[in-house]
Amino acid sequence: MNLSGQTGRLAVLLSLFLLAGTAQAHWLVGVVIGVHDGDTLTLLTDDRQTLKVRLAKIDAPELSQAYGQAAKRGLSDTTYRRRVTVEYAQQDRYGRLIGRVEAEGQDVNLAQVAKGLAWVYRQYSNDPVFLQAERTAQASHFGLWQDPNPIAPWDFRHTEDAR
Repeated sequence: MNLSGQTGRLAVLLSLFLLAGTAQAHWLVGVVIGVHDGDTLTLLTDDRQTLKVRLAKIDAPELSQAYGQAAKRGLSDTTYRRRVTVEYAQQDRYGRLIGRVEAEGQDVNLAQVAKGLAWVYRQYSNDPVFLQAERTAQASHFGLWQDPNPIAPWDFRHTEDAR
């Protein structure tokens, strides 16, 4: 990477670091160039920055977990190579933006829950709209709710199967 590229990346990282301590929402627009799993994607912004985005309020099954690949496919079908808007206010400990993703007027985070491809991440959200979407998906046996005893990803990560 040349010096100007390093300087630009440093400026973005510094900006994100400064924003991490604030609750003020910010927006980015770009094209999704990668989908890592059911709740994480890579965005190429209009100013050519590549940023990882972790979808706020939700936790999708791990890739090695039941419905993990389906969750990734669902997110990919909705966002990959599409122009999206990301509303964010903070970063996580891995440097990913934590945000709400909108594609073609649809709240992608909420859609993952409504399709039974993610849980509401209760450690970080008690949003009644998301909780209702989860209850509806569960009652309708959508996605992961087809399993009689689905394991939440935050529990799965502490099992032998996750290692």
